[in-house]
Amino acid sequence: MEQKFDEIIKTLGRAQNVLVVTHVFPDGDALGSLLAMGDILESLGKNVVLYSEEKVSHLYDFLPGSNKLVTTLPDLSVFDCALALDCGDKYRLGKEMDRLLEVHPFIMIDHHAGNKKFGDISWVDPKRASTAEMVFDLSVALDTDLSYDAAYCLYAAIVSDTGSFKYSSTTAETFRVARELIVKGVKPSEVAGKLFDNFTVSRLSLMNEVLASLQLYENNQIALITVTQEMFDKTGASPGDTETFINYPRSLGTVKVAAFVKENKGDEISVSLRSKGKDCDVAQVAEKFGGGGHRNAAGFRVPKEDINEVRNRLLKEVRAMINANSV
Repeated sequence: MEQKFDEIIKTLGRAQNVLVVTHVFPDGDALGSLLAMGDILESLGKNVVLYSEEKVSHLYDFLPGSNKLVTTLPDLSVFDCALALDCGDKYRLGKEMDRLLEVHPFIMIDHHAGNKKFGDISWVDPKRASTAEMVFDLSVALDTDLSYDAAYCLYAAIVSDTGSFKYSSTTAETFRVARELIVKGVKPSEVAGKLFDNFTVSRLSLMNEVLASLQLYENNQIALITVTQEMFDKTGASPGDTETFINYPRSLGTVKVAAFVKENKGDEISVSLRSKGKDCDVAQVAEKFGGGGHRNAAGFRVPKEDINEVRNRLLKEVRAMINANSV
């Protein structure tokens, strides 16, 4: 691992033109890490392009530098290297995956245990609660004076991916990094307000529809919610508006596993999984569908089919895990 880290530092040190990307439908950790990494590299005099397949969701447009993201790839021949953050699978790079992977060296940095390594240099550390923590390590190793904007993005990313420090992935190292970012001037109450008190009418309407879909199984140990394209059309909300919805079924006291099945506009259905404690490893469930993640937070995507079929197959696997752990 140390060898990979050193190799990344040397590669970034030599590079002058760097492309930084993340996964499709980026969450708080993905965007915060992306924006902070761009700021860090620019402080070193690098020419940086930040690419995302989608525009920044209104949930995260408060992040400093979010206006720098481009949704159209420039001439890739000019880049000395590419850097993918928080991307557990090359297919999550999106429709431009093949073109992006033509940039060499291609560096991948991620914290998901189920990461399917790709690119030329892969640094994966499942012990970290967020990719943002790893970006902070890079900033230290690159000997940069982390700016307030970069610190703000990293702190928001950490809070987002740890569920405000309440997930089991949170460690003493997580709090150490958070402390360093607060020392830079980041105000926790401000970031929390931006992250969690940011609903629009359409998002609240969508949440009402999604929570009405709640189904409970196995003596209320499994909670499942669903969003369909019809719900998006009815409320005028976007896929990005569903972020954090999974936390509501997870919050039920009896629930061990919560699942959120989402019908996307394209040709796929995505599923988010959350669990509590050490008994239920939802990453193992996700891996059976080609996905991955952590013990308590995972997900996967499948080609679009009957959404009831996806739910039934998912429930079968989750039930089996619940029942195996109750023996």
